Amino acid sequence: MALITCPTCDSEDINGTPQPDSRLLIHCNDCGNEWLRGEARRDPARPAVQTSESLHATFPTAADVRPDVRERVMLLTSEFLMERPEPDPAVAAYRERYAALFTREGLSSATSEQLLHFANSTTVADPGNISGFNRAWKTAGPDKAATQVRATIEYLLFGPESLKLEDRMTHLVDGTKKGLGFPSFKESLLTKVLCVVEPERFLPIVKYSAAAGGKKELVKAVFELDLPPVEKSAWTVGRLAVWSNDLLRSLVGNELPDLQEAARFLQWAKTQPVLSRS
Repeated sequence: MALITCPTCDSEDINGTPQPDSRLLIHCNDCGNEWLRGEARRDPARPAVQTSESLHATFPTAADVRPDVRERVMLLTSEFLMERPEPDPAVAAYRERYAALFTREGLSSATSEQLLHFANSTTVADPGNISGFNRAWKTAGPDKAATQVRATIEYLLFGPESLKLEDRMTHLVDGTKKGLGFPSFKESLLTKVLCVVEPERFLPIVKYSAAAGGKKELVKAVFELDLPPVEKSAWTVGRLAVWSNDLLRSLVGNELPDLQEAARFLQWAKTQPVLSRS
């Protein structure tokens, strides 16, 4: 494997995953490029290799929602909009402040106090229990911890561009890239970063799967669609987190363009009676 280099960036930092047809799926850890190596063994009983694109193509879409469920959600949306709560006035200013910090130019100036506050605050999105993060922060010390958190956010948002956002997120959550990331700055806090920098795309629902209502559970409860469980090689946590977010964004539609409000609607709608299948 040491003699193989990436055809895109010439890196030797690569690994290979054996495929069912006897080929190797080669992955470049620097730029994210993937390619197959070797001769395929013809065996019709074995499944074909799935790329990120082919896998994404099998992920549920808004078109998979049954018409009766869609009608029910429209009625629930109308009911919710009649009695929706007032927006939190602190959200806009908080998002603007941190969106400016989480730019290529601003990230290096983010102070340890600002980063620690971001992790502990529930404004924009509640990251849940972050006691592990706070212990790691205290152990590392504010200067070292802030440096690592800045590097984590930079990797998530900016690089390498050849590696998709969802796969960069998986690297940070799973720790698959050695020396990258900060303890407990994982799915919830990474999603909160995305909610700040792309507020028109990312819902403030910070877990893919959670008993209190992750994206997987909300898609099931409100739209009666089943999403796959997280696994290591294909349905990775980053892919599912991003793809389920985009699915929910398309499902709530234009009636709820404010995604803070859309998240509140979904958490409310999951408590309403579910249609029984005919």
